[in-house]
Amino acid sequence: MTETTALTSAAGRPLPKRWLAIIATIWGGQAVSMITSYAAGYAVVWYITETTGSALMLAAAAICAYLPQGLLSPFGGVIADKHNRKTVMIVADLGIGVVSLGLGFAILFGQVSFALLMILVIVRSIGQAFHGPAMLASMPLLVPEKHLLRINTLDQLLMSVASIGAPAFGIFLYTTLGFHSVLFLDFFGAIAAVAGLALAKIPTVVDKTAFEQHVFANLRDGWKALSANRGLVILIAGITIGMVTFAPLGAIFPLMTFDHFSGDGYMASIVEAAFGVGMIAGSVLLMTWGGGKGQKMARLIAIAAVVVGATTAACGFLSPDMFVGFVVLCSIMAIACSWFNGPLITLVQRLVPEEKAGRALGLTTAAMGLASPIGIALGGMLAEAVGVAAFFVVDGLICLVLGLVLYLPKSVRALDHAPAETAQGSESPSGHKESSK
Repeated sequence: MTETTALTSAAGRPLPKRWLAIIATIWGGQAVSMITSYAAGYAVVWYITETTGSALMLAAAAICAYLPQGLLSPFGGVIADKHNRKTVMIVADLGIGVVSLGLGFAILFGQVSFALLMILVIVRSIGQAFHGPAMLASMPLLVPEKHLLRINTLDQLLMSVASIGAPAFGIFLYTTLGFHSVLFLDFFGAIAAVAGLALAKIPTVVDKTAFEQHVFANLRDGWKALSANRGLVILIAGITIGMVTFAPLGAIFPLMTFDHFSGDGYMASIVEAAFGVGMIAGSVLLMTWGGGKGQKMARLIAIAAVVVGATTAACGFLSPDMFVGFVVLCSIMAIACSWFNGPLITLVQRLVPEEKAGRALGLTTAAMGLASPIGIALGGMLAEAVGVAAFFVVDGLICLVLGLVLYLPKSVRALDHAPAETAQGSESPSGHKESSK
């Protein structure tokens, strides 16, 4: 038997010969959607920055972007384990696109307001709460084990590519054709994502027992599957604390450029592009590394936290005429930022049974999603009180200490010595059914 015909997924199921074409179809549509979403999101951020100049308003917008996803991701995981995951993703993408289209028309007729923009931000967050767990739970069924980390990293790689040109593109449309044009573009991006999913054949493993339980019993089963590995829980908790600390930076990056360096929208887009270049470089390094058997993903996460902390603190010491140094430090910071999600998601996918993966990944996403608005709320007030530059110093030192202690627990270090095989096959096949669409 040839290697091609014997190829199996990370979940241990047979893969079609053209598995890579299926992945390319899915991610082709997602890539277009990411570019348009990033352009629209940055236009929203810059509108708030330009019209208010307030760290608290930016923090409020960021909370609206993260809080619904954090609250609803566990329930999105339940839906992903009980229903066809492909359908869940299509409905989520289409819903976001329709709202963007509607708000685009509203803005075209002069109805732009902070409250109206928050509707778009909240709907996007809700859609991601259902799309994310379904997508992540599907990947181990579509990809060989040795490529799982690479595919998990592809999401942030594509997002990084989008972040280079999309902010400038969004600002260009915003200033030349109007805010509404960016949202119309976002709608067409959502249609591209839906088309990519509709054309792909995606297997779905449905947990039959989940239908016999109420939703909170479903969530409890997901938590049991996740907490069976103590080191994994500690690692997730550490990253969640890191998100509380780091999340405010994403909300006040434009204000750092606008206030501390006296920059404009295009200078702010340069920072975003530099961060995107760093994320691309870090993602490419991560994909080259591969994260296969014997490679230490938990240790890499701890190293990344140290690098992020050191560069963040250094940004706060820059004088107002050192914008170039800020851009360079942001690039280095971004390289390390790309080393968190892919390794963590891969560890969860490997260690949780496939029919409970949606719930486990939903809970993981929720922990990080809820950490963000909490951190943004606290960080926004602190930044307003002490100043943006001083906040960078404090924030960086906290991340640095976290990175130094994260790898100390023995159970966390044990994650780097666990066998590459997943726990996917630990459940009896009678507990779930498989379909493919």
